[in-house]
Amino acid sequence: MSTHGETWTDLCGLDEIQPGRGQYIEHGDHDLAVLRIDEHRISVMDNRCPHAGGSLASGFIDEGCIVCPWHGWSFELETGKCPSAPQIDVRVYPARVHDGRVEAQIRKTA
Repeated sequence: MSTHGETWTDLCGLDEIQPGRGQYIEHGDHDLAVLRIDEHRISVMDNRCPHAGGSLASGFIDEGCIVCPWHGWSFELETGKCPSAPQIDVRVYPARVHDGRVEAQIRKTA
């Protein structure tokens, strides 16, 4: 399926991720954190914390942010911005749940 020229890419089943947890997914040259906020909401972002490279998929969700397990840096699930340093961010991808599957719009990089 396509929206505005973008293709929805299937990443995993929603039931593969516990609410409040994340899963690491490799898709092409993208390392992604697929985060299940609650029963029905998800967020998909780049997996690496820009501070020291920690896996955001291994972090925990707290007050609308994913918290990196290495040094506690947090990033907003909707925008990818670091609340304590808004100039630092992580790329967030448009994502949805469709027929029980997590899908995201991921552009291919050159």
